[in-house]
Amino acid sequence: MAMHTKASVAIQQKLDHFYLEYNQLGFIQNDPVQIPHLFTKKQDIEIMGFLAAVLAWGQRITIINNCKKLIQIMDGAPHDFILHHQAIDLKRCEQFVHRTFNDTDLLSFIAFLKTIYTQYDSLEPAFANHLSARDKTVEKALNGFRNLYENSDAFVPRTTKHIAHPAAGSACKRINMFLRWMVRDDRRGVDFGIWKNIQPHQLICPLDLHVIRVATELGLLKNPKSDWKTAIQLTNKLRAFDANDPVKYDFALFGMGVNKADF
Repeated sequence: MAMHTKASVAIQQKLDHFYLEYNQLGFIQNDPVQIPHLFTKKQDIEIMGFLAAVLAWGQRITIINNCKKLIQIMDGAPHDFILHHQAIDLKRCEQFVHRTFNDTDLLSFIAFLKTIYTQYDSLEPAFANHLSARDKTVEKALNGFRNLYENSDAFVPRTTKHIAHPAAGSACKRINMFLRWMVRDDRRGVDFGIWKNIQPHQLICPLDLHVIRVATELGLLKNPKSDWKTAIQLTNKLRAFDANDPVKYDFALFGMGVNKADF
């Protein structure tokens, strides 16, 4: 249901303006999304998009530098490395660390991704197979992906903290951001739109601290917490502005926050 108050119209106009301003390639040079943009092969984009999203906490320059270390570890060809690495190649993973993510986590993800890419040509089914076209959100996809990992031979208990899921009440910021990159296709060059079995209207807005602050200042959130319930609440508000692509406003909310835009 669309909102028609003068205040809501003003908010939408503001969000539409900043969506167009920040949804362009010129703004990705300091953002982790630049990492999958270093590749053209679909599977390389998926793998490095996933890993960049997993590491996306802390200072952005550190995130980007550590992602580039991962690319070096994988000889600049992530998909080929995932499928064909030998035991000796994994020695390069030793001592890799990004905040609480370490070499144990990296080796677990490499093994997990190998099981997926051995079975499928894409990472998409690991999410989309748990979802139907009738599902309003990607909640089942996120829970299903987490369960898939926990039931795999690659499972390491400590690594589950790097795969958030709604069943635990998490806002799932990083996984939602990854899905935005893979699913949205607005031809503006930032998001890739290479996944077709999850629809943009099912996506949930990533709850970055900047997003929460700006959304609260705009009156889209009240008493916000960084949890799944709040992520749903915000996305529902954004659906009133664009029911088919609510998460496009992530560009506006995040951009307004991180660039300290005057709004």
